[in-house]
Amino acid sequence: MNEQLQKKVDFAIRLLKGAEKMAEKVGQPVEVQYSGGKDSEVILELAKMSGIKFRAIYKNTTIDPPGTIKHAKEKGVEIMAPAMTFREVLEKHGIVSRFRRACCQHLKEYKILDYAVLGIRRSESKKRTERYKEPELCRVYNKNEKTRQYLPILEWTDQDVADFIQERGLKCHPLYYDEQGNFHPERRLGCMGCPMASNKKRVEEFKQYPNMVKFWCRGGQKFLDTHPDSKIHGYFNNAYEWFCMSLFCKNLREFNEKFGENMFGGRTDCKAFLSEYFGIAL
Repeated sequence: MNEQLQKKVDFAIRLLKGAEKMAEKVGQPVEVQYSGGKDSEVILELAKMSGIKFRAIYKNTTIDPPGTIKHAKEKGVEIMAPAMTFREVLEKHGIVSRFRRACCQHLKEYKILDYAVLGIRRSESKKRTERYKEPELCRVYNKNEKTRQYLPILEWTDQDVADFIQERGLKCHPLYYDEQGNFHPERRLGCMGCPMASNKKRVEEFKQYPNMVKFWCRGGQKFLDTHPDSKIHGYFNNAYEWFCMSLFCKNLREFNEKFGENMFGGRTDCKAFLSEYFGIAL
């Protein structure tokens, strides 16, 4: 391990031990928030190296990539079932988007223990660089529930993560490896079809798992059927149109240009369009 990375490891271990001291005051272990991704592999290993008392917990979103739960169990991680499945989120809140992110609060962003460790890194995105300035912060969830969060790899680069994984001989989620067994640290795990991902990435995921299109549309239609007063009815005739807007368009104007009424007064049959585009029967 090179000197620079060793310093980052040493800092991370000191931070974890400090978190343990705080957690001991309330009679709890430290929560290691495990997602199945490469960064959570790193914080799990760091927790083991530090010798702290911890519980590694995976919050099952019900829409993570196949094999994630199996991999978490192999790592000895606890599986935490959500109070609401993603299907139920769709039925209650409708099709999620960048502007309707009801999914995270039900599936991932809820408190378990008072002190938690997360594998967040500033180098992952510009937004995270702007949001996370210090490796320790207070997070307030619904109902004013507070958790003290620690970010031991906040300043780590992609190369740091790759080098640490290789140095420690860690086995990551199967999706990080190609058919030849080569490790690809640039790959990222996350909820399938996550609205915060790029449209290109989302389309690729729905093409890979086309039954997810059915899943989203059925959930969205259930919302429309059970919420007759929703303003969404003023924009879309059905969940297929709503889904097309969510996946292929930036705003309603673009949706109307692509899928709305044409010069002949007709309107795109979005159900037929999605069936043909993804090669599935809806």
